[in-house]
Amino acid sequence: MTDAQPRLVLIGPPGSGKTTVGTILARRLATGFRDTDADVEELAGKSVADVFVEDGEPHFRELEREAVTTALATHAGVLALGGGAVMDAHTQSALVGYAAGGGVVVFLDVSLAHAAPRVGFNQARPLLVGNPRARWAELMEARRPTYERLATLRVHSDGRTAHEMADQIHQEVQA
Repeated sequence: MTDAQPRLVLIGPPGSGKTTVGTILARRLATGFRDTDADVEELAGKSVADVFVEDGEPHFRELEREAVTTALATHAGVLALGGGAVMDAHTQSALVGYAAGGGVVVFLDVSLAHAAPRVGFNQARPLLVGNPRARWAELMEARRPTYERLATLRVHSDGRTAHEMADQIHQEVQA
């Protein structure tokens, strides 16, 4: 792992706690935090929801791929990826290479029952529009094997606070 690569990468579905846990971890590790969804918003000059509505999911995924590629090559802190970023073949290859070089990829695993209150299934999550609970379950079913395959560490978040998850991850990366 080089100095230009993230200290660790968080992956998982919406509501798993990537941003909250990542922010806590970055403070504990005295490093920066970066979220690729925020990078996409900066690149596009508008919210993720607006990119989906105005430009379509394919354009969003292109921006997301660019954001992930850049962050993996330049961000030395804690990095949180958007929930669907791992479904891109280029991103998968990049994460496999990152992990092979000693990088830590943390899958924050969460059930629908625990994700629902966190996500709120609001309109800011464009892939959950319609029947959000059913859509979340479909997305998780499709993505779970990829999350599990890419992860070097799996942390269950059900019934745990963000601080408890950050404690576990911090202990693992310090060991």
